[in-house]
This record gives sequence, C-alpha cells and structure tokens, in this order.
Amino acid sequence: MHKMMPASRRLRMVQQAKGQFWTPDWVARAMVAYVLADRGGLLFDPAVGTGAFFRAAKAIAAEKGRSVRFAGMENDPTALVQALHDGLTAEDLASVQIADFVLQPPHTQFHAIVANPPYIRHHRLAPEKKAFLKRLSARIIGTPLDGRAGLHVYFFLLCLALLEENGRLAFLSPADACEGVFAFDVWSWVTRHFALDAVITFSPEASPFPDVDTNPLIVLLRKAPPQNRFLWAKCRRPDSDSLERWIRSGWSDVDADGMTVIARDVHEGLATGLSREPGERCDTGYVLGDIIKVMRGIETGANDFFFITAERARRLAIPDAYLVRAVGRTRDAPGDEITDATLAMLERKKRPTWIVSIKNEPLESLPESVAAYVREGERLGIPARPTVARRTPWYTMERREPPPFLFTYLGRRTMRFIRNTARVVPLTGFLCVYPRIDGEMDIDTLWAILRHPDLLMHISRVGKSYGRGAIKVEPGALERLPVPRHVLAPFELPVRLRLFASWD
Repeated sequence: MHKMMPASRRLRMVQQAKGQFWTPDWVARAMVAYVLADRGGLLFDPAVGTGAFFRAAKAIAAEKGRSVRFAGMENDPTALVQALHDGLTAEDLASVQIADFVLQPPHTQFHAIVANPPYIRHHRLAPEKKAFLKRLSARIIGTPLDGRAGLHVYFFLLCLALLEENGRLAFLSPADACEGVFAFDVWSWVTRHFALDAVITFSPEASPFPDVDTNPLIVLLRKAPPQNRFLWAKCRRPDSDSLERWIRSGWSDVDADGMTVIARDVHEGLATGLSREPGERCDTGYVLGDIIKVMRGIETGANDFFFITAERARRLAIPDAYLVRAVGRTRDAPGDEITDATLAMLERKKRPTWIVSIKNEPLESLPESVAAYVREGERLGIPARPTVARRTPWYTMERREPPPFLFTYLGRRTMRFIRNTARVVPLTGFLCVYPRIDGEMDIDTLWAILRHPDLLMHISRVGKSYGRGAIKVEPGALERLPVPRHVLAPFELPVRLRLFASWD
C-alpha cells in the first residue's frame, strides 16, 4: 500500500518549490527594529508571505506607543490567507498587492523596507525570466549579472532602488548573495552608493532555518553616503532577544554569550567576502591554480540513461569504443584513491561505472546496438531534458581526459583530493584536477602537495557556504585557493613558481 507523505513534509516541499521560508519572530523583530528605528510610519515588504514582519512591527509599535502602516507585495494569495489566520487583519493587508515584485515593482520609494525574498536558485528560473533579470541588473547597477545569480539577488537590487534618501533596508538572504561569481559586481556597487551598517551571520546551531540547506545572513544598510567601516556579527544562540537589543542600542549592547561583533573595513570585507568572518590573511604569493587547472566533471543530463552498469553494457552489447569508465558519486570513492579494485567493488554492488559516450556522429553511422539504444532514449523522452536538449545531436556526450586527481567539492568535513589511478572520468559529483603544465611537476610531488593536511585550511574563503557548515567550491574558486607557504616549502617548485614566490 502506498504510504501518504506527511502533511508537514508536503507543505515544506511546496514552500521550497516556491522559495518560501518563513521568518522566525526573533529575527523579524530585529530586522523591523532596524528599519523603523523606534519610529512609526510606513513599512514595505516585497514578499509579505504570512506576514512575519508586519506582525513584528505591530508588536513593536504597540510597545512603543507608535503607529505603523503597511504596504507590500506577494504573488501567492494562499500565504496571505495564512497571514490572516496568524493574527493580521484585512486592514493590515489592504495595501498588499498580489503581484510579482521583480516583474511589477511599485513606482514609489519607501523609507523602511524589510525583506525575506523567495530563495529560487538560477536553474529554476525560466530562460525568458533570466534574460529579463539581466536587463534589470544592467539598468540598476550598470552591468548585467552572471546568470548564476538567484532571484533573491534581484530582489535585493530592486529594494535598494526603491529606498528614499536616508531610508533603511533590512534584507535576509542566503550567503551566496555575497559569495557567487556575481558578488563582487553587486557589492562593489552597493558599497559605493549606500552606507553598510552591519552584516549579521548565524552559527549552524542558531540558524533561523535549521532544516534548510542554506546559510542565511542579514544585511542592514541605509541610503546615505558610503562609509569605510561596518559591523560584522555572528549570532550563536537562537530564539534570543540579544540581536534585537544590540540593534536597538545603537550597536552598543552586545551579549557576549550570544553574539560576536567585529568592526571591519569595507575593502577587507569585499576581499574576504561579507558572509565570511575575518581571519589571518594568506598572502603567500601563489594560489593553487599556479600548479593545477580545474574543470567540472561530466554533466550527462540524464544519468539514468547514459551512466550504466557493466552488466547493462554487456546486455546491450555496447562496443568498448562507445564506453568510458566513470565514477558518479562521492560515496563511490570513499578513500583517497580510485583503483581498479574500487571499480570491481562498485560492479559487485551493481553500481554504474560506464558512460555511454558517443561522439558527434550521425545516427546511421553508429553500430546497430548503439543506434538501438539511442532510439530507446528518444522513446523515453531523453532529448527533451534541459541539458540534453542543448546538445546537437542530443546523444553527443561531453568528453574529459581522465584527470590524475579528483576533488570532492561539496561537504562539511569530507572535502578531499582523490588520486585517480584507475583513470576514470568523473561526473558532476567531482571536479577534475590536472597539472597546470604537463611535466612541470611530477605527479607524485603534486599528490604530496594536494594531500597535505593544511592545504584546505583557507577553503572557506573561496567556497560558497550552505546550511549546517557545508561548503561548495566551484572550479575557478578552487584555483584561487591560497596555498600556505609551509605546504610548498618541502618540495621542488617549478621555475616560474620559484620566481613568483621570490617576489614576496
């Protein structure tokens, strides 16, 4: 009998598909306290949801004997129905429009804006909406953003554009707004045009969204002349009023048990990453990209079709010329080396270890067994899948030279380099790592460097942070990883690296 999914889980899946993660009261009160600054007035929320910020503002206004009014936007009417059940009135929501904020922004400016926008990552945005958003960013900051910016980044830019002089914005966002490839363009513009007062981060145990795989932060800023310093805070205790008290006190009342607060230089914050805490710089003169080059693994677009077991390959009679040995997931490579014995173990476990790898060949020139498999893929609708649909012909597979090393680029304590003596190619669960110039440094020496226990000590400075302390490192970011001096000191460096290091 089919078991019904629990209602709470169904609701959570629906919310995640819409990018909805409701703001806890203790966070909402702190954010509202900043933008209202103990005054009354009009509060604007571009993604009202169930009204957490409006409820917080009503409570604070009642405590202070102030009056507060609301305006906002929300594209999900069911969320507003829930807001009424949760304590707001029809009058509170009278000026909330049912509309998409980025597609239909208001034509007025506001003094107090507070937002927890929908967290919708770039791959869930339709191509036409991505194109619109690029035009939007070009209009606001003068340059189109990289296509990997999520919807929340554009909410942020629009909120800034709607601030009136001396107005305030409190913005709750995933940390990737400060860590993506687009981040430097965004924050360089922001810090040239606005006064950044504070960036608030959370330790894993204090996260406002403990069940969501994201690392949140709050940005507090004003439409005022830019300043050279800002406050960087980390909350270490959830459901506490210490954050609100700190903001209300004008940054003076710091609960040492619940918060860490550091005054930082804006230029240092931009260089380090506003979401990352300051730390010892690693100015060694070289980075990992001086000795390696990095590529992502193969993206098949349909692992269930292209990534097959040895048994299935035999049954389909796929010729060896159309098969490439591969590894797909990090748990299939539990140690620090992938060997032929590793692959034999995976085959005994019925794990796929072969990619059906077809070059750009017409269907009629393929061996009959391969052509038959291609036709089966067409029957299954494989050509319509997004990644596959971009290839011509659709069954053409990406190719990689087997890298000497792999890197597990997503994790908390499991990031590591793996020596690839079996000469497999990895799928996207790994990065491919190659020597920068063949013969410049022998493989054994490079392996000794890559497995040094201190090599990854600065990985958080180049990676993107997610929930519960997870970090994701893109290929270019891994190449930018600073290498501590003592890691390279015991080894014979290539000539150009020795020269570069001598410039320090």
